[in-house]
Amino acid sequence: MRPEILNSLFRPVTSLSGVGPKIGEAMGRLLGSGEPGEPPRVVDLLLHLPVGLIDRRNQPGIALSPEGAIVTLEVRIDRHQPAPAGNRKVPYRVLAHDETGEIALVFFHADRAFLERAMPVGETRFVSGRVEWFSGRPQMVHPDHVVDREAFEKLPMVEPVYPMTAGLARKTLARAVRGALDDLPDLPEWLDGPLAAQRRWPRFKAALETVHAPATPADLEPTGPAIARLAYDEFLANQLALMLTRANLRRATGKVRTGHGRMREAILAALPFSLTASQQAAIKDIEHDLGSNERMLRLLQGDVGSGKTLVGLMAAAIVIESGAQAALMAPTELLARQHAKTLQPLADAAGIRMAILTGREKGRERSAILEGLDAGSIDLVVGTHAVFQEGVAFRDLALAIVDEQHRFGVHQRLALAGKGVATDILVMTATPIPRTLVLTAFGDMDVSRLTEKPAGRRPIETRAIPLERLDEVIARIGSAVAEGAKAYWVCPLVEESEEVDAAAAEDRFVALQKALGPIVGLVHGRMKAAEKDDAMRRFQGGETRILVATTVIEVGVDVPDATIMVIEHAERFGLAQLHQLRGRVGRGSKASTCLLLYRGPLGAIAHDRLAIMRDTEDGFRIAEEDLRLRGEGELLGTRQSGAPGFKVARFEHHAALLEVARDDARLIVEKDPALRTERGEALRLLLYLFGRDEAIRLLRAG
Repeated sequence: MRPEILNSLFRPVTSLSGVGPKIGEAMGRLLGSGEPGEPPRVVDLLLHLPVGLIDRRNQPGIALSPEGAIVTLEVRIDRHQPAPAGNRKVPYRVLAHDETGEIALVFFHADRAFLERAMPVGETRFVSGRVEWFSGRPQMVHPDHVVDREAFEKLPMVEPVYPMTAGLARKTLARAVRGALDDLPDLPEWLDGPLAAQRRWPRFKAALETVHAPATPADLEPTGPAIARLAYDEFLANQLALMLTRANLRRATGKVRTGHGRMREAILAALPFSLTASQQAAIKDIEHDLGSNERMLRLLQGDVGSGKTLVGLMAAAIVIESGAQAALMAPTELLARQHAKTLQPLADAAGIRMAILTGREKGRERSAILEGLDAGSIDLVVGTHAVFQEGVAFRDLALAIVDEQHRFGVHQRLALAGKGVATDILVMTATPIPRTLVLTAFGDMDVSRLTEKPAGRRPIETRAIPLERLDEVIARIGSAVAEGAKAYWVCPLVEESEEVDAAAAEDRFVALQKALGPIVGLVHGRMKAAEKDDAMRRFQGGETRILVATTVIEVGVDVPDATIMVIEHAERFGLAQLHQLRGRVGRGSKASTCLLLYRGPLGAIAHDRLAIMRDTEDGFRIAEEDLRLRGEGELLGTRQSGAPGFKVARFEHHAALLEVARDDARLIVEKDPALRTERGEALRLLLYLFGRDEAIRLLRAG
């Protein structure tokens, strides 16, 4: 049960004065919702922080107002210049002056009678808004305020500016925030006293009041006391939740799993190459974890093509040798089938009985697999999230291997672990993640890194080419394909819509087929699974030599003889995604090329991205650069996952606080694992406020 003191913060925003269902809906678009289909809550509104402020003390005069600055001007109204009758495109202008110069106040779709009442000719008015200089003359389009002296004296001199959405007025949002602040209870302090004193941080309520009602620009500095305090609160909630999850998994003591080693020897003997040093080190880490009586919770980070799947199979072999079962879960059916195909010959060589389980296995086939898992006649199951649905029971699931963790939240991780007794967990990701993000998303895990590529892999030559040279690129690919090459052609991300992305891919497919003939295939996210598999099979088998695709091929598709990757509109992709896509080639012994087609002129960030791609293939360096260029929000694909997207904390400003929060959380869990002390009770409130209350359920369960 949520503590009563928080009830006022967890009501819907529609309970605030002046916020009806329609405004609540607009706020939902801006803030996200508390629960699916529900309006946001008051706490969501309070954690929606301003990004700037209007300082009405800034009154430079018309002629001295800089381009783009928000200023307040005291002006005398000279004349009204209505739009010509019947021409709605021409704006209504009100001309005014002060002792330094003249300005035009510009209004589109104006109500003439209203403007004449608000700004009578010859009267003095105070106008606030952004000044633009147009052909050497200043203008202010739709001023935020036009008031007389009496009303001006009642306006706040400093007013916060919030990120906004269509259908929501700034004044409405500000009024709702004020209402939320009025109801904010004075919560008990959860911060460590000496830390708060040393940093001169205000209490939680005072920090929110400072940020939502700033007196000076310094109050909104990301590193200033108020925002830094709130960022630390958010990091602490995140780290504490991860530490409690880990303590809970560890508390359910693990089983010692050691095998006889014969299956692992058979797998190594069947490989055409030897393991890299970091693969050997990762396997040693896993052997140590499985051999201890604490549960394993390990993250295996490997760059594209560094051999994670093989490490996963060796881990599975250890528990299978000990008489138990393992499951490997992938985020898509395409990837699950890819893993099964790669692993089958090695599993056969080692005598591991393997099955695949996705949504596609139906009827008798599915029943046989479920019986085999329950009876223990299947050692290893490879599948999608279908593996942890109800109705799937294991005789003894000892190891859950989760591939591409950033597509799975902590909840799924726990659900899979719950399929066995003391199940060990190995999480694999091909997205190299910077250390700060490892701490926030996987702070409850031990980490192994695969840093080399397998022997025989050759570097990929990467070039950036403007789209104006498209015909030349098509001709060169036609020649390469005629000489036996295979190429991927990835179409641009149009928007967050598989439908629109698929349409872009279909257009390119038609154009390439016209230019190069029936050797062009197509795969995208809107196709049925069987159609995708068929398109991939034809490309792998060589019936088609060019595969036009959306980013559905980003993760895990393996066609060793594909040597060319074309990424159209590369400037629209993030670095991590470009790196993932490039990793689809360069998997065999032949030289490979990646062509980044871009539409100029490039913005600074897009230019830097393409330059980094040309400079390096080191995924860890690319991940660090990606974090620097665009912040943490997108890096883990957080929109579709349970990984943390932070509301207040920003790595570029607050990264140092993360380490402090981690140490603090570790100490709390060591000293007060059930959060029973006075500070512990206050920390429970913190977990609720930042949506990490899953951890409180674990406390109860434990």
